[in-house]
Amino acid sequence: MRNKTLRIVILFLVLAVAGFFIYKLTAKSEPKAGGPAAGGARPAARPIQADAYVVKPVKLDEIIEASGTLQSNEEVELKPEITGRITQIHFKEGAKVAKGTLLIKIYDGDILATLRKLELQRELARTTLARQESLLKINGISRQDVDVTTNQVAAYGADIEYNRAQLQKTEIRAPFSGTIGLRNVSEGAIVGPTTIMTTLQQLDPLKIDFAAPEKYRNAIRKGEPVYFSVTGDTTRYRGSIYAIDPKIDLATRSVKIRAVVPNPSGTLFPGSFARTSIQLKDNPNAIMIPSQAVIPGTRFKQVIVADSGKAKFVIVETGIRNESNVQITSGLEIGDTVITTGILQLKPGMPFKYNKVQ
Repeated sequence: MRNKTLRIVILFLVLAVAGFFIYKLTAKSEPKAGGPAAGGARPAARPIQADAYVVKPVKLDEIIEASGTLQSNEEVELKPEITGRITQIHFKEGAKVAKGTLLIKIYDGDILATLRKLELQRELARTTLARQESLLKINGISRQDVDVTTNQVAAYGADIEYNRAQLQKTEIRAPFSGTIGLRNVSEGAIVGPTTIMTTLQQLDPLKIDFAAPEKYRNAIRKGEPVYFSVTGDTTRYRGSIYAIDPKIDLATRSVKIRAVVPNPSGTLFPGSFARTSIQLKDNPNAIMIPSQAVIPGTRFKQVIVADSGKAKFVIVETGIRNESNVQITSGLEIGDTVITTGILQLKPGMPFKYNKVQ
């Protein structure tokens, strides 16, 4: 009985070992799903599919758009040159005044009294000088005494001129024709050189300041028209460029431009925000590509072009944009094939397939 049981166990073990080897041989002969084929060749990776745009010349009306600010043609804060008390105010807030109009009078009684005293002293010195010159002719006085009196007459004259200049400073007059702003002082107030009593602005014409990218510096000329609109007004206004800053702003890489704008009706106001546009010469051979084809970077921008079926990254410079396209000013040529989709999956030198779209 024991021998029979032992034979059964041995037979079971032999069958288990045989089954294991048969399973291994079968597994090696069958290819795994997704693995190499029976012949040992690995299937080729499926190439990336992308859309491409063939660069062609486009007629482009180049328009530079920028934000600007309206400024007064002339503007000044009226401050006194001396410390004193206001005795008279001769203007109304918001009124138009002509150049030279007396606006504010500061107390001048002390200066007038000093002037009167100096004039009397000079007259006395002149009388004394006349007598001394008569005595000098008969040698009744020395030349030195005459010279001393002559210097006194000149000194009194200098003091008089100084006080007359101080007297002029007690009258605040309009330095140019314009519109008076709000009044910040009243009669009887003590004012000094730091006191802003009011402002004066010339509103016709106005100036408009804005900036354009430095690459357009040589394309913008004095005398060219500038069109703009202001917030809350649908009217399209026109100005004329009269000054261009010779220095490029290092922070924004732009050039500051100033234009003059007629404002006879007074509908435009200093400080208003303006959206400006400059029409440049038409470019019949501009290169425009879809905006999504441009890859932005921290230092430069790139696009991917098809080079013998492989991806080639090219650095480009951009210009004017519209709703869907962007101008390429450097880096591409007519006939280049620019990739517009699948950009994130492509690497330099990677093969791919593309469909041309327009």
